[in-house]
Amino acid sequence: MHIRSLISKLLGLNIVFVITASFINNPVDSSENWSDLPQSMDFNTDGLYFAEFYDYIYRGHFENIELKREDMQFLMIFGQYLRAFGKQCPSALPADKVEIMEEVCATEEVTRNGYGDVLSRVCVRWEWVGTGLYARPDLYAAKMEVEGMQRTDALRTAMEMITDPNSMGNSVDLMHKAKGLQNDMVQIFKLNPCNSLGVRRFEENLKLFALSKPAIRMQGSSKYATMKKSGGPSGSQDFNRLIDDLVANQSKTWSFNRYTQGSISGVTILSKDNEGRPMALQANYSYKGFGSSANGWVKIDFTNGLPNCIYFFDFPSNCKTPSSSIVAAYAQGSYGK
Repeated sequence: MHIRSLISKLLGLNIVFVITASFINNPVDSSENWSDLPQSMDFNTDGLYFAEFYDYIYRGHFENIELKREDMQFLMIFGQYLRAFGKQCPSALPADKVEIMEEVCATEEVTRNGYGDVLSRVCVRWEWVGTGLYARPDLYAAKMEVEGMQRTDALRTAMEMITDPNSMGNSVDLMHKAKGLQNDMVQIFKLNPCNSLGVRRFEENLKLFALSKPAIRMQGSSKYATMKKSGGPSGSQDFNRLIDDLVANQSKTWSFNRYTQGSISGVTILSKDNEGRPMALQANYSYKGFGSSANGWVKIDFTNGLPNCIYFFDFPSNCKTPSSSIVAAYAQGSYGK
């Protein structure tokens, strides 16, 4: 059975491998010396869901990146970036561009009960088709190398997902991340022109990270690394506004429920560190789901005085990563009273 069919059948999800691939043997092009580009270039990631990751890639500070190149999440980011560039920046592609291909189901195996009702659909034959989108050949070759690694280890990855006691929460989280990534790809080329040096540096380091090669490093620390080192602010803080902003940002990735902005109430500091900064906060909030209003709670854990994990009542064991842009603003004192 095809590994995608296995995962879909056992988990009942169609979003686990939203990743595209193709057959390509183009060698990685290393003829351009991007290390000669100026250090003063800019790549704006503010407000993006994966802002911190993009900034570390752009700066070549791979040591700060928690993702590994063999992680499915990295391939999802890489693949969707190539598609977004191909769609929004076609005139910026080189003459030797290559078409992005994807696997689609060609034949399904349908199981029915005695009444003819469909019980399950499983794909038994896949085929490759062109998407009409194109990419730089060296970037696409790097993406294919990573995908080859993942295909080799696909069965183990699938079984880990299936046997994970928090598999449903993690699957929902994957959907949220996919939606956050989709929102990023709508904005990233509005923040950064397609032909900008910052975009080219980002792409070159994205390729180097995928190939497990040394980065083209920029001088100066990322604001995200700096804030983690310095820690969160002391003194009185507007936690209602902070939690409201964090939940509102997370809710952009929700599939069904709609957060009622400004509804944060009953903020409680569950614990503090030695400097008097919160280690955990909890609050109530309101949301609309399926046409009616309801209430829930959210818990936020802090590390070194900064929001680190967001937990919602419906999946209390699933850590949501808070917006790095909001956390950076908090670290810089924007929520002080």
